[in-house]
Amino acid sequence: MPPEYVELIAKPLLPTAIFLAGVFAGMALERFVSRIRKQAWRKRNRWRWARERSGGDILSGLWTATKPVSAPPKPIDPADQLRIVMDANFTVQPLLNKSEARVFKELDRMVIGCNPAWQVMAQVSLGEILRSKDADAYSCINSKRVDLLLVDQNCLPRHALEYQGHAHHQGSAAARDAVKKEALRIAGISYHEIVGGHTTPSELKRLVEKLVDKPLAAQ
Repeated sequence: MPPEYVELIAKPLLPTAIFLAGVFAGMALERFVSRIRKQAWRKRNRWRWARERSGGDILSGLWTATKPVSAPPKPIDPADQLRIVMDANFTVQPLLNKSEARVFKELDRMVIGCNPAWQVMAQVSLGEILRSKDADAYSCINSKRVDLLLVDQNCLPRHALEYQGHAHHQGSAAARDAVKKEALRIAGISYHEIVGGHTTPSELKRLVEKLVDKPLAAQ
C-alpha cells in the first residue's frame, strides 16, 4: 500500500483513540465517585443498611434499636474451679468491722434478754432467706446481704437491721438499700437502720423490745 494511503488511514484513528480513552476515564471516575458516595451514605445510615441487608423492616429502626446478643458465659466445671482455687491465695477477714461488731454484741445481749429463743445473725445473704419465682427479680437480690438479722425460735427471719456508718451512703449505696428494703417488705420482713453516732443504746433497746416477741411463758 502506498505510504500516502497509510498516513491517510492512521490520521483519523488517533483522535478516536483519544476520545475513547477519555470516555473510559470518565466512566471510571464516575464509578469511583459513586462508590465513595455510597460508602459515605452507608456510614451515616449504618443501622438502616444493616436492617436492609438482614431483610428487616427499615422503618422499624426509627423506634427500636437492635440489642447485641452476647454469648453466655462459659461454665466452669468443679475440676477447673479446684485448679483455680489451688493456684490462688486466701486470707481470713473479719465478718464484721469493729463498729458493726460492737453493735452486734450489744444487740445480741438485748435480744436474748427479751427472748432467749431468738437469735441475731450477721451478714446474711438475701438469697438464703428470700425466694421468688421471678428469676430476674431473684438475681437482683441473690448476692445482697443484710448486716444483722433477727430470727425467731423457728429460725424464721423476722427483722433486718442495717448499720449505717459514716461512709455508708457513698456511691450507689442508697439505691442498693432501696432494692433490699423493697424485697424484704414484700416478704414481710421489717427493715430498720442503726445509724452510727446517732442511735443511742437506749433507743436500740426500745427498738429490740418492740420487735422481739415475748417468751410464751411470759405471755
